[in-house]
Amino acid sequence: MKRLLITLLAATALFAGLPRAARAQCSSNNTAFKSGETLIYDLYFNWKFVWVKVGSASMNITRTVYGGQPAFRTYLITRGSNQADKFFVMRDTLTAYTGTDLVPKRYMKRAREGKNYSRDDVWYDYPDGQCRVRMHFQKNGGELRRSEYKSRYCAFDMISMLLRARSFDPSDYKVGHRIRFLMADGKRCAWQSIVYRGKENFTVENSNTTYRCLVFSFMEMEDGKESEVVRFFITDDKNHLPVRLDMNLNFGTAKAFLTGARGLRNPQTAKLK
Repeated sequence: MKRLLITLLAATALFAGLPRAARAQCSSNNTAFKSGETLIYDLYFNWKFVWVKVGSASMNITRTVYGGQPAFRTYLITRGSNQADKFFVMRDTLTAYTGTDLVPKRYMKRAREGKNYSRDDVWYDYPDGQCRVRMHFQKNGGELRRSEYKSRYCAFDMISMLLRARSFDPSDYKVGHRIRFLMADGKRCAWQSIVYRGKENFTVENSNTTYRCLVFSFMEMEDGKESEVVRFFITDDKNHLPVRLDMNLNFGTAKAFLTGARGLRNPQTAKLK
């Protein structure tokens, strides 16, 4: 479910503002997470006016070594249920390596969605004070597409931007504030955009758990017309956890709800009850 994966990125990328130039500025302090954090989501789809659970997603962050240096390895895994497999198979795994200073190193995505299987690979390096991104994309075992992007701006994949952005402070945002960021996905680097909608309390479906949230929209431009792809709710505390995602898909509407969180670095002060 590509929309969910993009949304989890956008849900925290909103704190980043414009990407900064050069390697030194690509680093960032981490105040939001620690090794061992795991987040669990339930996925729902609107089927003939009834919300049906169709799968789950999980994200895990672990301290490791990459290129001989301390690093974080992050997994984001999305799985459809056996019932949902009868209509649409969904098996997505994203893996990213970042330095402990959150500088992107490597990104991989393996996705089986319906009858299609795709592979995305991204490598980062920083020659001459610039950010260089090398990308590979392959679908259904076909031709391997290679591309390269170089910029004075930092580039991020879904996972590395998510990790970086969780430590930013959005307290001075006003309703309507727009944020742009540069994202690599294996095929290209492109600027994305989100809009701040304000604050709202959200109570999780079928529970008494309520969160104080910041609300944002992930916007997409197509044929000169901008539309809202996703509306998401982020905890208004130092963890900045996405707790609810409302997605407008090509074939209907879907929702994702946070159902479990362990190994958090900070107290959940946005959790009201």
